[in-house]
Amino acid sequence: MRRAVFLIALFPAFAETRVFKNFTLIDGTGKAAAANMAMVIVDGKIQSVGPAAKIKIPASAEVADLSGKFVMPGIINLHGHAGATVDLQQGPQFYSKENVERDLRLYASYGVTTVVSLGTDLEPVFAVRNAQRANPRLQMARIYTAGKGFTLKGGNPPAGGMRYEVSTPAECEARVAELAAQKVDFVKIWVDDAFGKRQKMPVELSRAIITSAKRHGLRTVVHIVNLDDAKDVIEAGASGIAHSVRDREVDQSLIELMKKRNAWQMAATLTRELSTYVYAESPKFLDDPFFTRAVSAKVIDQVRSPQYINRIKSDPEFPRYHGLLTMAQKNLKKLSDSGVKYGFGTDSGPPARFQGYFEQLELELMRDAGLTPMQVITAATKSSAEFLGARDLGTIERGKWADFIVLTRNPLDDIRNTRSIESVYIAGTNVR
Repeated sequence: MRRAVFLIALFPAFAETRVFKNFTLIDGTGKAAAANMAMVIVDGKIQSVGPAAKIKIPASAEVADLSGKFVMPGIINLHGHAGATVDLQQGPQFYSKENVERDLRLYASYGVTTVVSLGTDLEPVFAVRNAQRANPRLQMARIYTAGKGFTLKGGNPPAGGMRYEVSTPAECEARVAELAAQKVDFVKIWVDDAFGKRQKMPVELSRAIITSAKRHGLRTVVHIVNLDDAKDVIEAGASGIAHSVRDREVDQSLIELMKKRNAWQMAATLTRELSTYVYAESPKFLDDPFFTRAVSAKVIDQVRSPQYINRIKSDPEFPRYHGLLTMAQKNLKKLSDSGVKYGFGTDSGPPARFQGYFEQLELELMRDAGLTPMQVITAATKSSAEFLGARDLGTIERGKWADFIVLTRNPLDDIRNTRSIESVYIAGTNVR
């Protein structure tokens, strides 16, 4: 009897073994691409990866020949939103488990295998996340959540039924305790005065939230626009800023502070800035089959409509929006060159910030900021997993979950080749 139990432990009766071979590997670590590679996956995790000639293929394995193909880790989006948008409308009335899962399948179809939904989540997200963690062999992108984020009562942005409104440190403490009980992955704060038109979260309340979160073992990330606000929240103990500084060029004092505090530019969200003005001229991507395959004709018609275009152009701040993107790109490059840690994120999910496609577009905008394709891929994989603290994600190495994208063209030649998706795998399961 003991011998039988021992043999079952060694050779699980239902182990699923898959082998992929003869591909060029971009493993996410920043190492040079390697040709003629193979990977053995057992029950969704990478058992071995190396030159195809040296990998022993188990007799019972399902084998896929990927000759001529390129394999890279799945994209990790550190700043998205799931569950609350239908077509071009957003609100708590749309939030449901079904819509969260719909969005996660959409992300996955574009090679985004992990998403942090950052600060506009309601109760259904926890059912999805907890089910994923109980059974990580997934058919959709992995989700992390900040639950409800924090905004100032009567300030910017409005709570909209999806954020906590606070005005005192005691309220902050009580709300953080609620989030801790839900076991959120991060705490989110908005610090933004809508270009001086509304009140923003004062640093005293940000500090109260950050301090309370730390007592509960939680990290805080902050939506900022301005350089001074970025300095304030990092000085107060924030782990990361969830957007680029956009009012002016980052300076050496911010760079030194971020390094000293090990604070990250967790997401540059360049596509968020693009979305504020790009529809004024009916962008070319509205005709791109890679975009239109996942967006309804109704939504595309609405975005092309004169009414929508006029609404974009009539925004009093419209003339400044292109400059905000340019500044965000300049600051991303400067932080990268200065050795500040940075990840990848888009702020996709709200209306007209299209999930999946915008992550692919973000890669291109990061390249346009001056980063190399390898730097961009590493930010969207290994570095983002590091920020999450997810040791089993982000790279194609032994012991990691087999989250990867099979491409028909080399993304190191042109980052736009990340769009040449043949298939996507999450925990070894083909989800596209």
